[in-house]
Amino acid sequence: MSIEIAIAPEYEGRVRLGVVELEGVTVRDADAGLAAAIAAHGEELRRRYAGLPSGDVPGASDARDLYKALGLDPTKTRPSSEALLRRVLKGEALYTVDTLVDSVNYCSLRAQLPFGLYDLDRVEGEVVLRRGRAGESYQGIRKGAVNVEGRPVLADARGPFGNPTSDSARTMITLSCVRALVVVYVPATVAEPRLVRVVSETVETLVAHCGGRLLHRRPAA
Repeated sequence: MSIEIAIAPEYEGRVRLGVVELEGVTVRDADAGLAAAIAAHGEELRRRYAGLPSGDVPGASDARDLYKALGLDPTKTRPSSEALLRRVLKGEALYTVDTLVDSVNYCSLRAQLPFGLYDLDRVEGEVVLRRGRAGESYQGIRKGAVNVEGRPVLADARGPFGNPTSDSARTMITLSCVRALVVVYVPATVAEPRLVRVVSETVETLVAHCGGRLLHRRPAA
């Protein structure tokens, strides 16, 4: 049964979500083909946009527009996709974690949109994108508590577990993950065909490098 992700009234009309659910994935430490694809894309970005501020790269403004629509200042809380782009433009390699995380980072860099990635078996009950409540936080991945009070956050029956900038240790991907949930955050102004294309490319990339079978996607192809 697929997960439906609701959008709370405070964010309706401001944000849209692309959703991918996969089962039967195989998460490995690394994949040479994936590493080569990421490196080639990085070289292409540097060739085209070296010397440009990251915010001026075509497509990067969509993530900034998203953050503004969600009440965040993108110059103070940088979109995760732009953080990846900044590393690449400086000639730095992306951090490598495993084939699933690396594949999603590649998709985020390519689309210039923030992505969230979660172990579907660690997500419990209904999920909603809402504003964080007073005192809410979650344990970040390889970091301390992430404060989400007054900020957009995905929450399930156990509470907050991810946002467009940082995901939680509770739902993080490990080598034992077999079912994955990917969320693409886009501003409401992004046209439907672009979101459909991003979701389709994401499914293709993840299945190519991690295997598995598509359980659910939104929007549909």
